[in-house]
Amino acid sequence: MFASLLVLSASVAYDSHLPPLIQWQGQSNELMQQQGPLTTDFELSSGEISPNYADTMAFVDRLVAANPTQFKSQTIGYSNSKRAIKMLIASEQGFFEAGQMANSTKPTIFIQAGIHSGEIDGKDAMFMLLRDIATGKRRDILKKVNILFIPILNVDGHERSSVFNRINQRGPIKMGFRTNANNLNLNRDFTKLDTPEVRSVLKVINAYNPNLYIDVHVTDGADYQYDVTYGYNPVFASESPAVSDTLNQFFKPMIDEELTSQGHIPGPLVFTMDKRDFKKGLAGWVATPRFSNGWGDLKSLPTILVENHSLKPYKQRVLGTYVFLDGAINALSTYSHELSNAVKKEQEFVPKQLIVKRGYAKQADTIEFKGIAYASSMNELSGQNEVNYLGKKLDYSNLPIYWQKEVLDTVEVPKAFFIPPVYSDIIEKLKLHGVSVNKLEGANTQPLKMAKVSDYAFDKAPFEGRFRVSASFEYIPAINVDLDGWYQVNTQQKSGELAAHLLHPEAPDSFFAWGEFNTIFQRTEYMENYALIPYARQMLKDNPKLALAFDKKINNDKEFANDADARLNWLYEHSPFYDQAYLKYPILMSFEEKVVIADQKDKEI
Repeated sequence: MFASLLVLSASVAYDSHLPPLIQWQGQSNELMQQQGPLTTDFELSSGEISPNYADTMAFVDRLVAANPTQFKSQTIGYSNSKRAIKMLIASEQGFFEAGQMANSTKPTIFIQAGIHSGEIDGKDAMFMLLRDIATGKRRDILKKVNILFIPILNVDGHERSSVFNRINQRGPIKMGFRTNANNLNLNRDFTKLDTPEVRSVLKVINAYNPNLYIDVHVTDGADYQYDVTYGYNPVFASESPAVSDTLNQFFKPMIDEELTSQGHIPGPLVFTMDKRDFKKGLAGWVATPRFSNGWGDLKSLPTILVENHSLKPYKQRVLGTYVFLDGAINALSTYSHELSNAVKKEQEFVPKQLIVKRGYAKQADTIEFKGIAYASSMNELSGQNEVNYLGKKLDYSNLPIYWQKEVLDTVEVPKAFFIPPVYSDIIEKLKLHGVSVNKLEGANTQPLKMAKVSDYAFDKAPFEGRFRVSASFEYIPAINVDLDGWYQVNTQQKSGELAAHLLHPEAPDSFFAWGEFNTIFQRTEYMENYALIPYARQMLKDNPKLALAFDKKINNDKEFANDADARLNWLYEHSPFYDQAYLKYPILMSFEEKVVIADQKDKEI
């Protein structure tokens, strides 16, 4: 009884600290079913409640029981707490197996809810849509597409439920937590693959090869009029620009028209440059592959990130998600040929360079934007000016927007990477990413390069359970390497660009940057001076060039000359006893050979 009273009390006052609302009454309200077969908990509560894990799974079973010829439930994995992660498959012909669906003439849409379990709009929206299919109200849907739907990806975070989980979000009354039971953010795990939840997602993608992937979230940040914002990496910054262009040209107009006709306001996926001064402009974000949409961009898998506006009521957000998904299904059905052609084009193209660092443009573009009026005043709690949103519309005609257009650093994409057999865990992760890997036999006959760390720094605090590392490198020839039993990853393949990002040590979300190779920073064997000094004397006598280099360093570097340890370490590093693996990235690379032609130096042919 006390718990019920607490929830009731929270339902009355849970948003009293939030900015005032602009009242909304959209046509999509008519989608709600108050009483009838398969009425959802969301509808029974008038749009206030989302069911817990047990009730969610029970509703999945009810959906399948209501339409067993077209619906099937499948467990795709388990969380570390051993909760099942379920996926509902919907197919008009009952093509539930991956091989069957691959032979279907219809495109497949993959919809994922609850990667951040407090942001659970997609679960309740899809339950309504699937109910409408099961009861015959929307028989048209499965004539257009096949559906893969994960109602809760972060099943453990979903059950860390509370009325106090998101201070800036209007509903549901009780909501799940952002991270999983290991306190890992699943939408930062699409490259390193530490979590069973995201590994399960990639297995689904590998098996079913969906045509469109939709990841449903709820945003935070500034207040504005839009209730459904969504996006994908913009064409100028996309690793799959033909895909982004197709989504812009064909999908966005259909989705926006559907949302607008139902009383919703679709908007761009942007953030503020300064949360305390909206007029400073917007930040146009480019996702790296640690995120679902950034990973999809590199994978050439059309991926849309939905970010419903957290300050809008839960009922409005869920109904907007229903309409969005309906529009996306219509667009996929209508323009699947155009999208497939764009995907094929991108899969056949692997760039010669990979952009590994971007910056915001110094010169802003401008955008028309439906904002909310606000006042700014000194706040006695924070001691600085703070924003107070007023709940009134304010349309901007020329609001600055700074896109991440500036390319700060690029690297050359190797022809192939070569991985020692000891890194079997890396091989398994590459296969999960859909990257083709070949095991080698016999001797190496091609020139290889090795990345040697010249400078490095570890993050001062852990991020997503890891101490990330950044480094600069010197690329040197790898001599006398026996590749027998090693693994080769060619970049000229469908997932070649993704493979380059995962394996090139300078890429920001590479395995290296996430700390998979931190053991190369450890020295485990050292020298004794009484043994080194006589050996070094003979070494310098036998190698006059080395002796000259040692003398030159002493004469030109006073600090070195006066530091006995530095002098002996230098000699040790140049001896054959020094650890040859120290600070050496163990994955080797080969590059396209360059042929010099008269008057056309360094031209590649």
